[in-house]
Amino acid sequence: MAHRPRNEMIAETRAKLIQAARQAFGSVGYAGASMDDFTSAAGLTRGALYHHFGDKKGLLQAVIAEIDAEMSRRMHAISAKAKDPWRGFVDENIAYIEMALEPEIQRIVMRDGPAVLGDPSTWPSQGECNRSMTESLRRLKSEGFIIDVDPEGAARLLSGAALHAAQWIAHSDNPAATAKRAVKAFKALLDGLLVDAKAPAR
Repeated sequence: MAHRPRNEMIAETRAKLIQAARQAFGSVGYAGASMDDFTSAAGLTRGALYHHFGDKKGLLQAVIAEIDAEMSRRMHAISAKAKDPWRGFVDENIAYIEMALEPEIQRIVMRDGPAVLGDPSTWPSQGECNRSMTESLRRLKSEGFIIDVDPEGAARLLSGAALHAAQWIAHSDNPAATAKRAVKAFKALLDGLLVDAKAPAR
C-alpha cells in the first residue's frame, strides 16, 4: 500500500482537530470544552494539538477562521443574486448581521471569540472585511449609486456598525427581536449613502 503524502496527512489531522473543537465549542462553549475530549473525539493526542495549533486558544482561532471563511462565501453568494450592485451590498451586510442569530456563530464567533481573543476589529478577518467593503464602496461610488464619500472611511464605519450589531444580537436576551431592530437601524445608515435618498435600501 502506497504511503500518503505528508502534507495530505497534516491537512487531515488539522481538519479532524478543527472539526472536533468546533463541535465542542459550539455545544458547550470554549470554557466548557476539554482538550482531552476533542482530541479523543478526533482520535488524536494532545501532542498533535500542541504541534498544529500551539494550545486551545490557537485552536479557537483556527475554528473561527474556518467559520469566517464560510460566512464570507455565503455572503458573496447572496450578493451575487442581487439585481444590482447596491442591492447586493445591502443584502450582504444584512446577511452578516442576521448570521448572529445562528447558535454556532453566536456562541463561537460573537461571544467566546472576543472574550478569549480580544477585540474582533483587530482580527485578520476584520482587516479583510474592511478591504472588501472599501472596494465595494469604491465601485458603488464610481457607478453613481452612492454619494461622494471616502470609501475606506465609510467601510470602516459600516463594518464596525455591522460587527457591533451582530454582537448586540448575540448577547441579547431576545436575539430575534434585537436583530429586527439592528437591521432596521443599519438600513437607515445605508440609506444615507444613496445618491437618490428617495430610493431606500429596503
